[in-house]
Amino acid sequence: MGKQNDGITTGSDDFKLVGFSNFVRSNPRSDSFPVRRFHHVEFWCTDATNASRRFSWGLGMPVVAKSDLSIGNATHASYLCRSGDLCFLFTTPYSPSIAASEGLDPSPMASLPTFSYSACIAFAAKHGLAIRAFAIEVEDGAAFHTSVAHGARPVSPPVVLDGAATIAEVHLYGDVVLRYVSYKTPASDRINSSPDSWFLPRFEPTDGVSSFLLDFGIRRLDHAVGCVHKLGPAVSYVKRFTGFHEFAEFTKDDVGTDESGLNSVVLANNDETVLLPMTEPLFGTKRRSPIQTYLEHNEGPGVHHLALVTEDIFRTLREMMKRSGVGGFEFMPPPPPTYYQNLQGRAGDVLTDEQIKECEELGILVDRDDEGTLLQIFTKPLCDRPTLFLEIIQRLGCMHKNDHRKPHQKGGCGGFGKGNFSELFKSIEEYEKTLEAQRAAGPASA
Repeated sequence: MGKQNDGITTGSDDFKLVGFSNFVRSNPRSDSFPVRRFHHVEFWCTDATNASRRFSWGLGMPVVAKSDLSIGNATHASYLCRSGDLCFLFTTPYSPSIAASEGLDPSPMASLPTFSYSACIAFAAKHGLAIRAFAIEVEDGAAFHTSVAHGARPVSPPVVLDGAATIAEVHLYGDVVLRYVSYKTPASDRINSSPDSWFLPRFEPTDGVSSFLLDFGIRRLDHAVGCVHKLGPAVSYVKRFTGFHEFAEFTKDDVGTDESGLNSVVLANNDETVLLPMTEPLFGTKRRSPIQTYLEHNEGPGVHHLALVTEDIFRTLREMMKRSGVGGFEFMPPPPPTYYQNLQGRAGDVLTDEQIKECEELGILVDRDDEGTLLQIFTKPLCDRPTLFLEIIQRLGCMHKNDHRKPHQKGGCGGFGKGNFSELFKSIEEYEKTLEAQRAAGPASA
């Protein structure tokens, strides 16, 4: 058991957090290898067709590429949803007997050589629909070897795909892997029309029916939050092999409520374009930490939620909410009216009166730091288990221009919603209380 602080267990015996107010941000540019960006997120599931179509419909992400039986892949079916730079890949296994019955070796047929039938089946049974891999684009296969030399647990060594791209994997936390993707040719020389150039070889475009045009304005992955049992060892492990630096940290005093809380550390690469927060539960509170609930239902560490950046959060949410009850995603209850009564004083210099009114109508939360403003909202859990959910965000401000690059927004502009976490936790607590009341009432009488 971890050390106690006012009856709260930190969950780590030798990991010290100073909290948001005392944390001094610095960027030592300590990456162990060049990191360019988030490349894609892969979900392992038992039905990739329906999972991909639900995310496509609910988020406005067309299904743009595939690797399945129709192109000769008898090992797994994979479908890629894309909106802007955000790529979600959904993968499910075919029966090994399919290839065996035809006397085929399934390995060369797979578009993803790191795929494993038995591992995917076990993963889906254990976690349900969940994230198996975060892929980041790196310079070359040396990223894997450097990572392993610095203590990363290897999962799959570099494999060259058709002489054009290389992928490799190391363990991140739980059953989640960090996947490295690199290309033989630079991005400027790659054609953006065919998936085998901008995504991965062995993927082909979908037909016009399955890639119908949808666009709700979502553009990229901002950060991906992982839940772990103990923050100290997990953060130290990832920092050691990636060289990522601490970007921010939060404790119960920063983001908890009177009933529950968490500790969190955000890691970032040199350019602060890949943000990997990790959280641990607190113990000794009135209610169980939502992080502990996640760990129990997920049967261990995993991805808690994804923050997706939109260029217009009002348009994105109006489109998503049209589909909430018809195959899309539902949202957590909004904060009380008093939250928005105070919003003019907190953000009236950034948001117009009309925008503040829209925030209240849509249930958008607003927070800010010394440089920018964050608009955010959270979905309910995406599936049966109270595990994975999505955060839709828009960051305002923090525009910088370095060297000869186009103006770009500083990573983490507006923070991570520190001022709103208590509202999120209250919503989760109320949601859990509703479920508890339903269970206590039992099945409806005939």
